[in-house]
Amino acid sequence: MGALAAPLHVWEKHEITLESARAYGNPYTDVTVWVELTGPNFRKRVYGFWDGGSTFRVRVTATAPGRWTWRSGSTPPDPGLAGKSGAFDAIAWTEADKNANPLRRGFLRATANGHALEQADGTPFLVIGDTWYATGANRFKWYDDDRERPLGPEAGFKDYVRYRKAQGYNWVNIIAAFPNWMTDGKPWRVVMDDADKTTVRSAWLEFGANSAKNMDNEGGRPFVFPGKVPGYEQMFPDVDRVNPAYFRYVDRKIDYLNAQGFVPFIEVSRRDASLCWKKYYQWPDSYSRFIQYIWSRYQANNVVLSPIHLDIIAESVGPSDFLDAIELVKQTYGYPPFGTLLSANANPSTLENWGEDSWVTLHQTGNMREHYNYWYLTEIFNLPHPKPALNGEPYYSGYFDARGLNGGYKYGAPGGTERDDLFVRSGIYGSFLSGGFAGHVYGAEGIWGADIEPEAPVKMWEAFQWSSGSQMRYLRDFAFSIGKRYQELVPIADLVTPNKTHNYRAYEGWAYAARTPDKRVFLGYFEKGCPKSQVRGAQLNSVYRAQWFDPRNGSWQDAGAGRLQSSRIGIILLPDFPTDNDWGLRLEYEGPVPRGKP
Repeated sequence: MGALAAPLHVWEKHEITLESARAYGNPYTDVTVWVELTGPNFRKRVYGFWDGGSTFRVRVTATAPGRWTWRSGSTPPDPGLAGKSGAFDAIAWTEADKNANPLRRGFLRATANGHALEQADGTPFLVIGDTWYATGANRFKWYDDDRERPLGPEAGFKDYVRYRKAQGYNWVNIIAAFPNWMTDGKPWRVVMDDADKTTVRSAWLEFGANSAKNMDNEGGRPFVFPGKVPGYEQMFPDVDRVNPAYFRYVDRKIDYLNAQGFVPFIEVSRRDASLCWKKYYQWPDSYSRFIQYIWSRYQANNVVLSPIHLDIIAESVGPSDFLDAIELVKQTYGYPPFGTLLSANANPSTLENWGEDSWVTLHQTGNMREHYNYWYLTEIFNLPHPKPALNGEPYYSGYFDARGLNGGYKYGAPGGTERDDLFVRSGIYGSFLSGGFAGHVYGAEGIWGADIEPEAPVKMWEAFQWSSGSQMRYLRDFAFSIGKRYQELVPIADLVTPNKTHNYRAYEGWAYAARTPDKRVFLGYFEKGCPKSQVRGAQLNSVYRAQWFDPRNGSWQDAGAGRLQSSRIGIILLPDFPTDNDWGLRLEYEGPVPRGKP
């Protein structure tokens, strides 16, 4: 048994390094390594990964204080990988430690009612997220020093983390690998040209790009070139050969995010790589192997994991094809051993794509923008066996005509304008009150694509500074204004009358509401253009404390005189909105109407 390491803290990553005694043609595909990990109320096999040369690693974490022991194994048996053993002690964090970094309270899990998120110690966790798909690449520059640089061409990854942390963010969306994105002067993807998807062509599509985006980092690109796609060997890589050096540079960013209190949501790949992947490589085996590679690499970090970014199904293999790969992961390796939640950015939702009884433990909606799509979160909420949900890719700030998509997205607005801010807030509060009680993820043109090119209409550092992004923080103020009771809310838009217009592809004129089952607390949100409204479903003949919420600055002000009465049938007539803009609402029960008062 190896020497006992210094004590670790619970929920702190511990790395077991093993060196193979034999040489392999492709260690990524030819070798499987694991440890049998035992600790307090824990006994599981934990798989590792190849990290270049003869090095294999197994990353573990302690889920409780106490002594933890491990013993390694491998297939095929290798004297350098199998039969090794070790132990470590885990100790608890102090309250001061937890206050310094909330993630020390443990990995995310569903609340008991299945509708929201909390950490392992029961602390509520509300996602305030951003869309940084290219985190692993040099688009988010890494500087070893901690010098602060202003947002601009020289800004680095740490600067963007600092900026969003100061605004209350605690989550970022990441795609682990863009297999075919490189600085090579060629189109950014390939697709199948015909109905049966047998002919490959380069896809310029509506993006009109002159070259692919550089999605490499100091370690190179995620996979080895050349690949096997005929005529595109230098464009689409050999996805059966990973480049561990690339992922070692991703590791440091994941670790840094955790150290700063951010949960990375890591999706292994984007859907547009899947068509070539399935045609020219063994599917689902090849893809499932890569899922497991990413999952095992980051399973000891405080993350949420995803097998696929499935935002546009038309440019991808189908959900059932991905399900084949996910099921193969489950059968071969099991799911992540430390209870890591599994999700996906899916269009229109993970429920629609994979059903109620699936591998998903955190539901998402995404890439369907307008307010009529928030309903997919309500559908998830109303499941017999619910799971938490959020909108992971709503309306992008600035999603208008900057990229010339099909002549421009006519329902959006230019970034950084008040109208654009309004549309973003519709997504934030409309999604939350439709059942997205896990939180919300922001997105913006310029950020999701990490745009830095001279010809880019919006540079990423410009989009970071749009006011819509800074207003995300106020969702936490809105939700936590009723304490943990936000986790009990039930989304019922029809509590507000009227609540819809005929214009379903828009961000104005609709209202949303949610109520606790005891009818004591209501939260509502009214998009700009809503008429004077009424709320029904209140306790009968009762007095409610009533306040408007300003989503532009997080402030509260009395609605009317600050108290409103419900009628004999539980209807509350709302006063006029403070201004002709969007507003939130909070109603809190105070008691029955005093006797003798009408």
